[in-house]
Amino acid sequence: MSSLTILGLLPLLGSAALFFLPREKELLAKQVALGITTLVAIAGIALALSFNRQESGLQFVEKYSWIPAFGINYGLGVDGMALLLILLALILTPIVILACWHEAEGGRWSVKTFFALLLILETMMIGVFAATDIFLFYLFFEAMLIPVYFLIGGYGTGERAAAAVKFLLYSLFGGLLMLASIIGLYVVSGDQLGAPTFDVSELSKLSINNQTEAFLFLGFFIAFAIKAPLWPFHTWLPDAAKAATPGTSVLLLGVLDKVGTYGMIRFCLTLFPDASKQFGPTIIVLSLISIFYGAFLAIWQSNGDIKRLISYTSISHFGFITLGIFAMTSQGMSGATLYMFNHGFSTAALFLVAGWMASRRGSSTIADFGGLQRVTPVMAWSFFLAGMSSLALPGMSSFVSEFLVLVGTYSRYPVAAIIATFGIVLAALYILIPVQKALHGPTTAGNEQLSDLNLREKIAIAPVMAIIIALGFFPAPLLNVINPAAQATISALGFSDPAPSIDSVGENK
Repeated sequence: MSSLTILGLLPLLGSAALFFLPREKELLAKQVALGITTLVAIAGIALALSFNRQESGLQFVEKYSWIPAFGINYGLGVDGMALLLILLALILTPIVILACWHEAEGGRWSVKTFFALLLILETMMIGVFAATDIFLFYLFFEAMLIPVYFLIGGYGTGERAAAAVKFLLYSLFGGLLMLASIIGLYVVSGDQLGAPTFDVSELSKLSINNQTEAFLFLGFFIAFAIKAPLWPFHTWLPDAAKAATPGTSVLLLGVLDKVGTYGMIRFCLTLFPDASKQFGPTIIVLSLISIFYGAFLAIWQSNGDIKRLISYTSISHFGFITLGIFAMTSQGMSGATLYMFNHGFSTAALFLVAGWMASRRGSSTIADFGGLQRVTPVMAWSFFLAGMSSLALPGMSSFVSEFLVLVGTYSRYPVAAIIATFGIVLAALYILIPVQKALHGPTTAGNEQLSDLNLREKIAIAPVMAIIIALGFFPAPLLNVINPAAQATISALGFSDPAPSIDSVGENK
């Protein structure tokens, strides 16, 4: 049994242990969940430290025959990009548990069920990023829906049932499209290889005619665009983010949505290189629309619900990520992958602090938070720094990734990069307007007696803020892990980075 399997089994075993606890042992259930996820995070960091940064291929590989009659294997392995996203999931899960210590109380089911669902979800997140067999990936991809559905529908607020159902239907629709493409690949592999397979490395060797490849590509891409979410497949996200608990929203937008953009890299580009090139310009346009659509709706929401506003900002951010992926440059690919990691932490900070603000105020409406800087300075400054990271302020982690995306895009699609740059201006508006309304100005009636962050909340938010600031000044450790895999992906597509050109003065005179 390899390290990746052990890593995935630990939270699953923890969830099983929670189910055997008496219902009334709520504190013990929380402590067990926190202890297991912390152990898994430490193990994940140790695994990352043993990762060979010079290698572009998969590491920690394991492959066992599972259902040989159908060519299905239990296959796991990670490159630099997959490893980074697994680390994102492993670090955020114990932070969510500690930060949202009481958010399961008053839910439809018991507290231990809430934390058991989080542990099951952690296993699914590890599996979906590590799977090298496309059938296994599909199982993890679909299985993730179950704990998220129950977390939203059972422990959320407001229209939680409707939001959970909407999330489920959108995700299932995308999953069915992907399943159809998987079956198509299976049939093609049987014709060309002599024996059908779901192994990604073998499927990448197939020679598929252009029309068939285009249809198969679209099945995968739409499924991933729904998950990301990318305009126009995004409409489930604001409802789900508003209804879910802050902790669930952190994992939903901070980690699970990255499955969509990761899938575009791992499967769309790898399995369908010609279709990726064919549809690339169209996806670039969709990315630009997402950047501006999400930004304008976030600005429009500056007097509304703070959780909906954060979800709209994420739609804009995912536009940048997709832009970097389909720019087909190593800088854009590295920037997009780093953007996924950085967005996870900036979004986590925003949702966690917004959740604490809403629970104290009894409202998530931005207009009700006036003057918090005077009353709750630590909470206010935490929200401010999270906002600055979200708008990619220099010195914050998101700046480096957004800069790489724009530079990488400019070298191949200069007009698209210039247009996308204006999205940064809009980001300043959708962050600074709510910051000004919520944190500054006169103290809104009802806020005078609000309590600042307690010790547990400070401990939970501290590592998130530390990562945001540290990676703003020193992103090299992560980029050293990402770059080889990003360069290998671009090379496999038949692309090389455009060489810079300098027009000589008077050359044509």
